[in-house]
Amino acid sequence: MHLPITLFCLFGSIMNSNGKKSITTEKWGSIDGRSIEKYTLKNQMGQEVDIITYGATITSIRTPDKQGRISDVVLGFDNIEGYLSAHNPYFGATVGRVANRIGNAEFTLNGEKYHLAKNVGQNSLHGGFKGWSSKIWNATIRNDCLILSLLSEDGDEGYPGAAIASASFTLSSEGDLHIEMKVFVTKATPINLTNHSYFNLAGHETNAIELYKHQIMLNATQWTVTDAESIPTGEIRSVENNIMDLRNSTTLGDVIDKVPGGGYDYNFCLTNNIENNKNFVAKVIHPASGRYLEVYTNQPGVQFYTANFLPQQNGTGIAGKNGSKYFKHAAFCLETQNYPDAINHKNFPNSILEPGEIYRHTVTYKFGVVV
Repeated sequence: MHLPITLFCLFGSIMNSNGKKSITTEKWGSIDGRSIEKYTLKNQMGQEVDIITYGATITSIRTPDKQGRISDVVLGFDNIEGYLSAHNPYFGATVGRVANRIGNAEFTLNGEKYHLAKNVGQNSLHGGFKGWSSKIWNATIRNDCLILSLLSEDGDEGYPGAAIASASFTLSSEGDLHIEMKVFVTKATPINLTNHSYFNLAGHETNAIELYKHQIMLNATQWTVTDAESIPTGEIRSVENNIMDLRNSTTLGDVIDKVPGGGYDYNFCLTNNIENNKNFVAKVIHPASGRYLEVYTNQPGVQFYTANFLPQQNGTGIAGKNGSKYFKHAAFCLETQNYPDAINHKNFPNSILEPGEIYRHTVTYKFGVVV
């Protein structure tokens, strides 16, 4: 199979209009003799985003508060060993071939039943034991854009057909981190990618004490109901008069302990109001720092997750960046996506990608400050 040019590596740096390097590169370790590279995207606002070729993973996002003080606002690790460890809950990764869960790790397509890796109980999660978040992507730089690309072979983790995927990252001068994920395939197969960054706008090390102060507004009137194993039942329920209603700005500390399961880990069905091929998903503000995050996408859903499965505060925590420890409710995720387990629910949006079609998923994380 011939690979497109974007599957070959081109390492280096490029200049922005002010003569400053807007993308720089450094070696960040190796796996089985293959080099892992870290790319840093920079803009004129002093914002920086670090992305590594392992899992097309965002490892850091540095952005100023209302006083101009820079903090890293995503959870992660200091080295490649952290991302390889069993304690890594997909920090910052590009997740696929199918993000989220597939019930019983199986589906039927064109009359044939496919059995996937059962990596969470009897179910499949985030692509299996070695999904795309656990693979080394190839890299190239085009203008102000970092493009990471991957070949997934036919039968990878049980999925039919070969797939060629790319994840492109750009950081604008206005604070927009724009990600575009594309896939084309050789056989019909389900595709559902997401970015799995864990955000804490007070700083990655501040844990639940600051997360609870965040205020969120989520553009969804419905959510997909799940069973005890977080597999959708097929029911789509209104958020009206429910703890799931986040349409008005809500302080997380006021509601998080009232949510079934100890916090949010649910897919929300986004209200369709797409302009310029993107839909407003959510706005999150940390009042003390003034930092805010706005999210936009062309996808029908978003998994809102509040890091419920990180270790309890009385435990040892996950050893993160700069000697920090991460605990339960340390961060939130806004994983734009199709609905979970869509392949097994006819009333959910189609998740099958056919040969000759292109899967195109855009998400923009916009960072700024309010004073």
